[in-house]
Amino acid sequence: MATQDYRSNQASLRQSEILNVLLIGAGRSAKVLLRYMSKDPSINIVGLVDINPAAPGIAFAKENRIRVATHYQPFLHDENLDIIVNLTDDTELQQEIRLEKLPHTVLISKKSAMLIWTTMDEDKKYQLLRQFLQPERTGGGIGGSGFIIGDTPKMKEIVTMIGQVAPTPTTVLIRGESGTGKEMVARLIHNRSPWRAKPLVTLNCTAFSSTLIESELFGYKKGAFTGAVEDRTGLLEQAHNGTLFLDEIGDMPIDMQSKLLRFLQSGEIRAIGDYQTKKVRVRIVAATNRNLEEAIRRGEFRSDLFYRLNAFTIYTPPLRDRMEDVPSLVYHFLQLANLKVKKNVTRIHPAALAAFVNYHWPGNIRELKNVIERAVVMVTGEEIFLEHLPLTLRQQDVEEQIDDADLEEGLMALKAKMINRFEYEAICRYLEANGGNVSRAAEAAKVPRRTFQLLVAKHNISPKLFKNSPPLAKTT
Repeated sequence: MATQDYRSNQASLRQSEILNVLLIGAGRSAKVLLRYMSKDPSINIVGLVDINPAAPGIAFAKENRIRVATHYQPFLHDENLDIIVNLTDDTELQQEIRLEKLPHTVLISKKSAMLIWTTMDEDKKYQLLRQFLQPERTGGGIGGSGFIIGDTPKMKEIVTMIGQVAPTPTTVLIRGESGTGKEMVARLIHNRSPWRAKPLVTLNCTAFSSTLIESELFGYKKGAFTGAVEDRTGLLEQAHNGTLFLDEIGDMPIDMQSKLLRFLQSGEIRAIGDYQTKKVRVRIVAATNRNLEEAIRRGEFRSDLFYRLNAFTIYTPPLRDRMEDVPSLVYHFLQLANLKVKKNVTRIHPAALAAFVNYHWPGNIRELKNVIERAVVMVTGEEIFLEHLPLTLRQQDVEEQIDDADLEEGLMALKAKMINRFEYEAICRYLEANGGNVSRAAEAAKVPRRTFQLLVAKHNISPKLFKNSPPLAKTT
């Protein structure tokens, strides 16, 4: 029965799509994996990459007319590439590929690939691949959104919370500063919910007056008021069996809040000028950058609506609280900017990257994305230098980076943050001075190579990014 189900799945897969896979490394593992993959009708091997022409997998690839290359770079910007399998044990290469690949492309290691293709039966393999790739194909996956990139505990917690709440009809309240990716979280929740085939409808509560919000949400009948020349379906009805995202719910007029609360309690809507009510099933996701507790004390927000919305709350952290994710975000947005403005900017100078890491980002992820796009527009070559960045990023000093918000965190937290900034910039300088050679950089830094490698991994730095820069003169 499992074989029959698999063949049915394979036939369905062939009708819908074939998975395009790139293998990096042509050692003995590649030869084994190539044998399994070449027999799989759901797999199209787009290429095998290795600098060694005598590697065991090269001969097999040539015999089976699989493209062989000495570098992976030409494959990375192929929008049809689904999976990259890194069959080497090079952790630096793994990090470099992760930063450079397109957001939707999945990167897996040798151990994961060998587990999938050599030990699992066909039905389990199919199910695992579909589940593994599904978040990326929905358009709001972990990599695709840009927001949930990074390995900080806060981001891992948000990923877990999204996975927990998405399958349920529970109302969700997303709280965080402007530009921290609240709408991206809402899209992720919708895209992973059972209602993802239905629409995600969005309303910005700051853009309309109380009367206009009511007509937008509930709709109206022809002749209900001056200018109502035809019936109009409201957003709540449009979102039936789907999700309604109420952005900046904290700015919704107080009289409209009571009508929204009534809907949340009853699930019923009535268009303006109509005498009939309709029952709709809508999942509500709301977001705000306001302090709702303070708004309640000032009488600007209803406490009963707050408690109704606050069934499940997700806090999106400001970028200054996840600075170790900045390098990954920078290269992610660099890829998106290249696609948008049709350029091929592949590198960021270490001094420019240090400026990104040292900046406090009051505009959060939105500001970072805009700065990257501006830099790509200004660049005439393939590398972003410090002069391509706004003046606010270039004219930074440690004293200027200590603001009131930093002081409120306490001395030890502030000290840790400054040490992290210093470590990152110092490591980049040592790598730049030694052309990306880790051994020479560690020697120059007067620390063991292992210690230097741990610091490189801690700050998500890829030494290969510095190999294109000529080594600086060695100081004595």
